[in-house]
Amino acid sequence: MKKITCALCLLSFIIFNCQGQNGTENTGEPRMDWEKYDPPSTLIVPEHQVTRARYPFIDVHNHQFNMPNQDLDDLVEEMDKLNMAVMVNLSGRGRGSEEHLKGSLDNVNKTAPNRFIVFTNIDIQSINEKGWTERTVKQIESDVKLGANGLKIYKSQTMAVVNGQRVTIDDPRIDPVWAKCGELGIPVLIHSADPKPFWSPHDENNERWLELKLRSRRKRSDTDPAPWETIIAEQHDIFKKHPGTTFINAHLGWYGNDLGKLGELMDRYPNMYSEIGAVIAELGRQPRMAKKFLTTYQDRVMFGKDYWNPEEYHTYFRVLETADEYFPYYKRYHAFWKMYGLDLEDEVLKKLYFKNALKVIPNIDASLFEGL
Repeated sequence: MKKITCALCLLSFIIFNCQGQNGTENTGEPRMDWEKYDPPSTLIVPEHQVTRARYPFIDVHNHQFNMPNQDLDDLVEEMDKLNMAVMVNLSGRGRGSEEHLKGSLDNVNKTAPNRFIVFTNIDIQSINEKGWTERTVKQIESDVKLGANGLKIYKSQTMAVVNGQRVTIDDPRIDPVWAKCGELGIPVLIHSADPKPFWSPHDENNERWLELKLRSRRKRSDTDPAPWETIIAEQHDIFKKHPGTTFINAHLGWYGNDLGKLGELMDRYPNMYSEIGAVIAELGRQPRMAKKFLTTYQDRVMFGKDYWNPEEYHTYFRVLETADEYFPYYKRYHAFWKMYGLDLEDEVLKKLYFKNALKVIPNIDASLFEGL
């Protein structure tokens, strides 16, 4: 035992002296974890901080889970500062309640009826119950009569596990729901899976390494719940099976890092639109390719943000509207790289900001955009 203790003491002494008392190597140079290295840029170039969008815009991807009870006057005041004409609250039923939907619609109609659009939601967890399809179709019909203008599918529903069995989003039992949305003329905004690196090994080759370190529950695998490619293919399957229904593929369908592939999907599925929520950093790191893509598919992409934080919209405006160079994203664990402005043409910007949403989502007050 004494020999082992002495050996451990000697090893500790060697490591201590090699690294130094302050964590330095024997060269005397300081050591630093790479995620802490984030020096301010010394680059001096023109900067344009944009706190208000050039044109009134529609945010097609937002979540206001407290809408039945919140002060919408305060929310409208914040929207006005950004030049947000209309917000689409995708969480009309909250976590599933019809009472929540009615409360949301009542609050909107009482306070600011032309400033908010509310989507409804469905319950996948009860899909094995007898009569689920018929009840869900009737619910969609009822919710639309109440005032809902679209259906939002959460990512948890594209990766749902019910009673130990995975339910795929292209399950035939859900087909009548997609068909009913097409019949009623309402779009389906669907979020399938998550960024592909969440399924990749958590190592030095993963661009989302820091995010997965900080948010370890986001890590996935081919068995939790299925391979990324499988989940995405299931989503594409419903686009193909239901050409009469309009789908809004959330977050650029997680192909913001491969716009060539996304363009192929646009060509293959004319009923598929998309939006830029939570993926502005992908566009900002490839300004020439992104500008080309948004120009080519200018009739198919809409503005979305997802998480409600007014100051974060400024980065979206800067990427879309300016020609600024080498500026940071607001969440380093999402994007450790710098971004560049796309300097989009005015007509492309108008389509992204409001024209495409007016075409896809019913009952938006078009008078808010008159003369533009």
